[in-house]
Amino acid sequence: MNKKDIPPVLVTGATGRVGRVVIDQLLDAGVAVRALTRRPEAAATLPAKVEVFTGDLTVPESLDPALNGAGAVFLVWTAPPQTAEAVVERLAAHVRRVVFLSSPHRTPHPFFQQPNPMAVLHAGIERLIAATGLESTIIRPGMFASNALAWWAPAIRAGEAVRWPYGAAEAAPVDDRDVAAVAARTLHRDGYAGGEYVLTGPESLTQAAQVGAIGDALGRRITFEEMTPDEFRSLSEGTVPNPAVDMLLAAWNAAAGQPAYVTTTVADILGTAPRTFHQWATDHATAFTNGA
Repeated sequence: MNKKDIPPVLVTGATGRVGRVVIDQLLDAGVAVRALTRRPEAAATLPAKVEVFTGDLTVPESLDPALNGAGAVFLVWTAPPQTAEAVVERLAAHVRRVVFLSSPHRTPHPFFQQPNPMAVLHAGIERLIAATGLESTIIRPGMFASNALAWWAPAIRAGEAVRWPYGAAEAAPVDDRDVAAVAARTLHRDGYAGGEYVLTGPESLTQAAQVGAIGDALGRRITFEEMTPDEFRSLSEGTVPNPAVDMLLAAWNAAAGQPAYVTTTVADILGTAPRTFHQWATDHATAFTNGA
């Protein structure tokens, strides 16, 4: 099928860390793109070719203009669960294909088997999608490499030691760009209906080693100091929801001292090796410098 004959793809979470790159990937492939945003001003940085629609997942009927005439949707759930059923029903009434950004809650590794409110939400939405008969693909990224920006960049920019719990906990951080590339591929190419893809980086690294890789990218040593779980809870108070703190601490504790779950899915789908965490750190080094 000629790309001109492919109906537009609607991207939710269009200004987020994955959705924004999905848009670029789709445009590079010659696919028409629509972006859904709650605030039109937030779409000011999107490419001029993108058709922007204002809509809100908490108001399902607000999605109709963006869905009319679309062929596929990249669904990133960024709302409470109450309207999920109504939103999925609207998707099924308008489009043929949905690619859902979920999480690896079915993965048989202790890191992903801890109580996790987000995983419960994702599992519920997956069931709703399956019940519609939509042509669906589930994308399950593990730990994002870009979490390092929120977790460790403030201390690194200030020239301080990184104090963090469970330095021995291992993960295989996946580059947001690789997640977006897989999502874009499954949105505009056939052959991925019914697929459930767990995406990871290519190597298992402790949290302390990840901080060390950022130091390598910056050309200086960054000290990693172990923090107790109680200290982490206190520092997170008021900035991170308690259930999320509980989930992270349980997951890191379960992952300490054993290799992370690693897949070859990125390479299998894209035909190119996934980016390493060291490569991600090198590409984002300026985000860890003063004044970033």
